[in-house]
Amino acid sequence: MKTFSQIAIPNEDIVQGKFTMDVYAADLWKVVNGKAPSEYKDSDLFFRKTYVTKGLKNILDIAKARLEGRSGDFVIQLHTPFGGGKTHTLIALYHKAKEWNCNVAVIDGTALNPKVQKLWEEIERQLTGSVRITNGDTAPGKEALFKLLSDLPKKTPEGHSPTLILMDEVLQYTTKAAGIKVGDSNLKAQTLAFLQELTGAVSSVGNSLVVASLPSSTLEHWSEDDEKTYQQLKKIFGRVEKSYVPVEDDEIELVIKQRLFNSINEKEAKEVVNEFVGYAKQEGLLTGDEETEYRNKFIKSYPFKPEVIDILYKRWGSFPSFQRTRGVLRILSIVVYELLNQKIPFIRLGDFNLENVELRRELINHIGTEWDSIIAQDITSANSGSKKVDKAIGSSYRSYELGTLVSTTIFMMSFSGRGKKDNTLTEIKLSCVEPTFNHTVIDTVLTHLKEKLFYLSDEGLFFTNQPNLNRIITSREENITEDEILEEWENIIKRHISKETKFRIYLHPKSPKDIPDNVELKLVILNKKQPEQDFLEKNGEIPRIYRNTLIFLCVDDKQEDKFYNYIRKLLALASIERDKELKLTEGQKAEVANKLKNHKQKEYDELRNFYRKLFLPNKDGFKEIDVGLPTVKESYLDAMIYSYLRNESEILEKIAPKVIKDKYLKERNFIEIKMLYESLLKTPGELRIVSREGFIEGIREGVKNGLFGFGYLEDEKPVCKWINTTPEIYFASEEVILRSELCREKDEASEEEKEISGKVAEATTTGDIFTTKENSTAGKMVKFSKIKFNLKVPVGQMSTITKIVNYLKDRSDNCNVIINLELTNLSISKSDYEDKILDAIKQAGIEAQIDGL
Repeated sequence: MKTFSQIAIPNEDIVQGKFTMDVYAADLWKVVNGKAPSEYKDSDLFFRKTYVTKGLKNILDIAKARLEGRSGDFVIQLHTPFGGGKTHTLIALYHKAKEWNCNVAVIDGTALNPKVQKLWEEIERQLTGSVRITNGDTAPGKEALFKLLSDLPKKTPEGHSPTLILMDEVLQYTTKAAGIKVGDSNLKAQTLAFLQELTGAVSSVGNSLVVASLPSSTLEHWSEDDEKTYQQLKKIFGRVEKSYVPVEDDEIELVIKQRLFNSINEKEAKEVVNEFVGYAKQEGLLTGDEETEYRNKFIKSYPFKPEVIDILYKRWGSFPSFQRTRGVLRILSIVVYELLNQKIPFIRLGDFNLENVELRRELINHIGTEWDSIIAQDITSANSGSKKVDKAIGSSYRSYELGTLVSTTIFMMSFSGRGKKDNTLTEIKLSCVEPTFNHTVIDTVLTHLKEKLFYLSDEGLFFTNQPNLNRIITSREENITEDEILEEWENIIKRHISKETKFRIYLHPKSPKDIPDNVELKLVILNKKQPEQDFLEKNGEIPRIYRNTLIFLCVDDKQEDKFYNYIRKLLALASIERDKELKLTEGQKAEVANKLKNHKQKEYDELRNFYRKLFLPNKDGFKEIDVGLPTVKESYLDAMIYSYLRNESEILEKIAPKVIKDKYLKERNFIEIKMLYESLLKTPGELRIVSREGFIEGIREGVKNGLFGFGYLEDEKPVCKWINTTPEIYFASEEVILRSELCREKDEASEEEKEISGKVAEATTTGDIFTTKENSTAGKMVKFSKIKFNLKVPVGQMSTITKIVNYLKDRSDNCNVIINLELTNLSISKSDYEDKILDAIKQAGIEAQIDGL
């Protein structure tokens, strides 16, 4: 489609940007005195740019008939709303009266000074050039006026003197005249008397006519007294007047087009209109019944969409301060000028550039200065909600700036002096769309606007000067403190830690000493993007031993602002829901509850998007792992990490026997079990076993399957005791695993079993014996109620005693060991005795009677 400016050629004053208010401000007095713009004072140019409406043509015909002495009303009252074409009609009559060789007198109540200019004197001065008949401060009377009108020089070939008296803004004049004393009366009373006398005199002169304009309602009046005066004027003219409307509502499009455009190619305009109407019907925006009416309206209003003029003339025009025709012309001239170089086929409400200072001022004059900041905040500023929506819509729609287009459309539709504000979705779509895109994208735009704009009503599709729920939420967000965010941050993490966690959790430790140094597998959740080396190497002031038990979960710093904003909104919504003092509508309360519910449902995903970086100790410091985005199956942070690390073999629930053999027995004949376990816990980057039980289970399985043997160190040499059977493992210092070839198969009890059995049989025993010594050595079951050993143990052999006790303990359901321990020839300080010996006994929960130093 062609651009509108190729089809509708604007007038030169628009092309040159000459559309100051006086261009469209019809001023009868300036026309009379030759000071008006050429569009008004030049008769030919005036009528070339004026669309002669049915009402104007009728008034001109009646006036001509009366002035020619043929017939017609002798008083015409122009009765229209403010800005409805009254003054424009008076100017048309003035130019035509000159053309008809009439005597013309013009009264403009806003221009005359009652102190020095009386209406009757001004009329005589304009008609005769002097004041003789009507001179004085009081009304001259009907006879004097009749004589004035009858004695005027003959100006027409027919030999009569037609006289036209044009009166504009009479109410303003009488208001000013009320303050001027005239004897016991005042000039206002004299003026009202004069107007009544004038109508009588004109009725008696067959070729004289009075045309007066009065406002159509009290909206243009200033006080109670003015209203009374208005009613008096209506009564005076009401005896003889007939009321005429210069411009009907269905003619305003033609008036506007005639004034703004030099020419319009009607054929090409119809092609554009037909294409749009066909598209709108196909999209379901127009029904069959509406199609014809909309097409006709569009053809009449082109290049403007029909709703452009309807909204401006009927809604904005209903404001008392809005001069309907003049105001519409002024606004549309600004809009056309702005869009001259835009490649658009027609002009929509959404094409109004509210960043334009002149345009915005024209609008704000009628709705209030507070709207200046509202327009900026929601529509025009670089960080406004509308601009954010422009960018949020897909790239294929970005050039349309749909956020700004739709919000501007809603704004222009939101105002009316009669109270209508709300708009339907179909109305908005019909105003916004064009054939190059599907109308459903407007639904998406509106959804985004409802989330981003602060003054789009929560109750419908219109703007209000009261902040909506978005603004209330934003205000609450701005008052959320850093401490509140950090507290809720930790609460969110706690809500997503499982009750049966496999880790010991440490949340946001402030220093390394907050994390104990022990064998437990620890998940350290930091509020940093990576752990400091001190967390790995230190436990307060001393070196950390069990470094390989630490797993660090850190934040993705690129997501920090997003997570902060999430928490801020969460707290704001919760605060609003709790606030009983806030005067929300029921709809807003429901919306808050719904927003809060939806926000909470996103909590885990927001947390996981933020926490996705794992740091595991290795020989070079840390190994960094990105666990990726959350999955639909996740529910707990620690469970996800545990599952991820287990699947990646970064933690093991049980150590695989083959791993033990290949990794730890490949280069050596044996290894001490306890030393191996401790090494796994201490060495960064080694295998991580969830528990000691999982480690022992792997040892047992390897011995049972013959991958390696199990035994003890004796005289610092490994002795294999078990292979191809499940051993008992007590985690004693001397327990070792050996390469399988160093072990031999055992069909009967192991050597250790025999050794222990022999020691038991040879020991001094007390209690009930249910079998013989020989039977016990043969492996038969012997039941003892008590076994008592009196042993003198060399230093270094305590582990043997420990093995014996552990062996016997496993063969009793409730075994208590009573030890009488006496050590001689010791050198130990009292403090070491108390700190190392006594405290250890207490910490272990051992009952003891102690004879100290």
